[in-house]
Amino acid sequence: MADEARWNIGRVLLLIGRLALAGVFLFAAYAKMKPQAGLPWSAASVRTSLSMFALQVDSYQLLPETLVSPVAHLLPPFELFLGLWLLSGIALRYSSLVTTLLIAGFFAVMVRTFALGLEINCGCFGPGEQLGKKTLLRDGSFLALSLAVTIGAFLIRRRQAESAASDSTASVPQRAE
Repeated sequence: MADEARWNIGRVLLLIGRLALAGVFLFAAYAKMKPQAGLPWSAASVRTSLSMFALQVDSYQLLPETLVSPVAHLLPPFELFLGLWLLSGIALRYSSLVTTLLIAGFFAVMVRTFALGLEINCGCFGPGEQLGKKTLLRDGSFLALSLAVTIGAFLIRRRQAESAASDSTASVPQRAE
């Protein structure tokens, strides 16, 4: 029974972690795409917000000019998609793996930028957030959570597969020899 209780606690923790990551990505996408102060929601106001986000992407001094705008315009919708995918729980092993890889990439870029001493806005949750030790700590904790969710998703899938295999072999009648 202790094993069953541990299994249930693991499933609950996985659900909480998955929902937390989904919330982070949905909020990040919203913060980057929301219209500037006073503007109504429209395709034009979202494009303007994404163009403003492009300035933050460019401040990392990582991408050539030709890639800054496409990355800035594709990243927030992808974050929205990823948040919804995590929220759904569909193919959790894959959504959590993509999440971990994306957060690891973000974190690596942030560490590089911090190490270079660039004083920029991180752009993680919209404009006005200075890149510093706090943002590195926060995003590092997101990376740890994402790793935990990914590992948990793979472990649960493995346990389900093992359980299904043992159930199918138990129901097969054995031949007497």
